[in-house]
Amino acid sequence: MVDVFSGRLLVSKDGRSVDPEEALQNKVVGLYFSAGWCSPCRDFTPVLCDFYTELLEDREPPAPFEVVFISSDHSAEEMLGYMRAMHGDWLALPFHDPYKHDLKKKYNITAIPKLVIVKQTGEVITDKGRKQIRDKGLSCFQNWLEGADIFQNFSS
Repeated sequence: MVDVFSGRLLVSKDGRSVDPEEALQNKVVGLYFSAGWCSPCRDFTPVLCDFYTELLEDREPPAPFEVVFISSDHSAEEMLGYMRAMHGDWLALPFHDPYKHDLKKKYNITAIPKLVIVKQTGEVITDKGRKQIRDKGLSCFQNWLEGADIFQNFSS
């Protein structure tokens, strides 16, 4: 993920700046394109929250997974409100970072919500993360892990 977010900072839900190189190293990353005004997004976000919590907080050791939210909200205030109200403890690209447009183009985002699961290189494992979580639950993570070329003792 160093390549994808090189030279940028991400933000946490509580407003801290986070170095993506440190936070995303050796992890499968879900790029979550979403917005608070979007009802299908508001429908899926709690599902993603539960998935994230089960993988990271309910396991020892936590699964090598991180979500980066790419906002399509209309303002920074809307984005922050959505993050605080509905998101898990994941990261986000700052609202005013124009790089979100490049990411939408790179990953061919034409509608939201969209969860694109990527390797460390930014290469797509699947662009159907949302459907896979809904259909398979936690079991889809093992497939993503195998596709990510990250060796980890992880059992679902």
